[in-house]
Amino acid sequence: MLLALDMGNTNITIGVFDGEKLVLESRMTTDRTKMTDQYAVELLDILRLYQVQPDHFDGAVICSVVPPLDHAIRRAVRKVTGVSPLMVGPGIRTGVNIRIDDPAQLGPDLLVGAVAATAKYGAPCIIWDLGTATTMSVVDREGIFRGGAIMPGVGVSLDTLTSSTSLLPRISLEAPPHTIGANTIESMQSGAVFGTAALLDGMCDRVLEELGYTAAIVATGGLGHEIIPHCRHHILYDDKLLLEGLRLVYHKNQKH
Repeated sequence: MLLALDMGNTNITIGVFDGEKLVLESRMTTDRTKMTDQYAVELLDILRLYQVQPDHFDGAVICSVVPPLDHAIRRAVRKVTGVSPLMVGPGIRTGVNIRIDDPAQLGPDLLVGAVAATAKYGAPCIIWDLGTATTMSVVDREGIFRGGAIMPGVGVSLDTLTSSTSLLPRISLEAPPHTIGANTIESMQSGAVFGTAALLDGMCDRVLEELGYTAAIVATGGLGHEIIPHCRHHILYDDKLLLEGLRLVYHKNQKH
């Protein structure tokens, strides 16, 4: 079995693969104050909850955008499973040709998403990840990673809005009945959901114009299921995209 960890700024997504089949998906909170043993205990508890034996793992792979925690999570995985995890980063084989100013600066989450998207949906493609940040990646029809865009995530934007204003309340992220909100909460929901959907549509328009041809559009990330249904472009929502990318990257780096 393969243990895959996608460590984001808010959550760590845990995936367990038996061959190509994802048999477990769970999450734990990303906490910069936790030590190795605390992460190990939490990971072990999740595996036991789903009746997965920690000594049945043949390998592990980690994608992290939180470098200060890399050492702790890597040691935690080794303690629980007995295997040394592969860290996604510069120098590993991915099959994606990266052509940006400094390939070493490419976020491992963006790279993993591109690997999975091109494998599952083909090139060219536009990949959206709606998490703490909203990111866009572009792979052209030659399979070359061209770059993308990074912007505040919808949750971060809402938190900033409510913490910086006295009269605006915290709200649940869901679509209101109309674009024109009839009250404060509906107006905020309209801006968050429909405004973000319009942002995705507008950016896709600009990217497709720059490319000069059509492309598959794929989205992932925890907030995507609230936003994507309201986009006017046909966007495929795949909440397992990064875990699948981690599986693919792991196997590309194994000696046969």
